[in-house]
Amino acid sequence: MRGIAGSGHSQFLDVLHRSHAGVEDRVRTNKAMGLDNLPSASWEVNCGWMLAANLASDLDAWVRLLTLHDIEDLADAEPTTMRLCLYHLPARLANHARRRWLRIDATWPWAQAFTTRWNRLTQLPPAT
Repeated sequence: MRGIAGSGHSQFLDVLHRSHAGVEDRVRTNKAMGLDNLPSASWEVNCGWMLAANLASDLDAWVRLLTLHDIEDLADAEPTTMRLCLYHLPARLANHARRRWLRIDATWPWAQAFTTRWNRLTQLPPAT
């Protein structure tokens, strides 16, 4: 990087490589969320697929940031681990007395992490 003061120092190169590693991590996550395989030969269908995959990746990142920041196993988990632990929920949604009840299997090892995440999400202030 010619012309930038301090660009020959090891600290500058370390910061540059660390920021690029973060970008590569997000690209890898986006590929795992559906951008690895486009479903069609049609440009319009693939645009919709890319939009949906990017929305899923953004939602996953925000859920981690807002609700899973202090849960050690899940804060930096891969998308496949998140699918296994929290997104494929072994539960049943029931209606009773005009309310909805989510009945989670008590023996499921990630039940506490899911309820913590759910409680934190429902306690967020509404967007203005």
